[in-house]
Amino acid sequence: MTDQPLSMSLEEDYVEIREQVAKLCEEFPGEYWRNLEKQPPSGSYPTEFIEALTDAGYLAALIPEEYGGAGLPVRGGAVILETINRYGCSAAAGHAQMYTMGTILRHGSKKQKDHFLPKIASGELRLQAFGVTEPTTGSDTTQIKTRADKQGNGYVVNGQKVWTSRAAHSDLMLLLARTTPADQVEKRTHGISTFLIDLKEAQKHGCTITPIDAMINHNTTEVFFDNVPIPADALIGEEGRGFRYILDGMNAERCLTASESIGSGRYFTEKSVAYTSERIVFDRPIGQNQGIQFPIAKAHAQLEAAELMVRKATAMFDAGQPCGGEANMARLLASEAAWECGEACMSAYGGFAFAREYDIERKWRESRLSRTAPISSNLILSYIGQHILGMPRSY
Repeated sequence: MTDQPLSMSLEEDYVEIREQVAKLCEEFPGEYWRNLEKQPPSGSYPTEFIEALTDAGYLAALIPEEYGGAGLPVRGGAVILETINRYGCSAAAGHAQMYTMGTILRHGSKKQKDHFLPKIASGELRLQAFGVTEPTTGSDTTQIKTRADKQGNGYVVNGQKVWTSRAAHSDLMLLLARTTPADQVEKRTHGISTFLIDLKEAQKHGCTITPIDAMINHNTTEVFFDNVPIPADALIGEEGRGFRYILDGMNAERCLTASESIGSGRYFTEKSVAYTSERIVFDRPIGQNQGIQFPIAKAHAQLEAAELMVRKATAMFDAGQPCGGEANMARLLASEAAWECGEACMSAYGGFAFAREYDIERKWRESRLSRTAPISSNLILSYIGQHILGMPRSY
């Protein structure tokens, strides 16, 4: 990616895409998502919704046209995810494909790109699983214990991943594993490699996927590897440089997931305004009361400011400019603003906010997750303190 002039729109961009995605979302109303949550252990995967997004080409939006995708910039993908959440659906069910495929695109071999990207674009192969987090390491990715040891013409994987969402509904997994022990490398970021593994094949040879019963329908799992053989050509890029490859894609992830929070904030605000304008208590609409109106207005202002940072971060990413600070701040501000919008909406609806038929509590739970995953607000604050403000490292 080469530096280009920064171009940042302040208008409602990609209007046609917004309209088309909104129309698609109309086919998956609240009842569809509520019914999914009734399935054990903590919800069922929205297969029909993901198939509709795939058929329409939206999950292949960032894949170059030469591989069957739309070739849109990250800003285009951000608009798609934002619109999905704005209209009551869940972009998280399919967002991983947008940023995980970037690792293949930027660091994969020609053979890997030619083989996998067209199949991912068409939906023949689903790339929704990202195996990074482990039970004992959390956000400290450099301390991962999962190993990929060379054996014969390939590797053997042993270890455990946790909070690996959608692994049971994905054909492929982007996996981070140590190929050189931590005590044998100069820096703790060295000796970690990235692999693209065939999950269906892995499950025949020692890979086990176990659902985690969680408070939201995120289809998250634990993945266990017990002497799982993988071929040598599963390696992405150079052995031992995988941590850098993953970091390279994090800015796109931050921008894309931040846009989802903007969409969630819009959903809450629009619901709040409509409900409080119509709900009459003590002979007046409750939206006339400052105690109801002001939190909604304040959250809206926070959301507007967050969206500006999201637009700036995506513009910088698409221009090939360093944007680690902007992408992280966009993620922080957007998730916090969406939460404030959700809180204001919950208060405005009162007791009815807890009735599932209104869908407010479902979206509220989703917005809370965004303050923890895929990165916590505190970790972003530590990044800002150290890398932007030049303060001592806090951890």
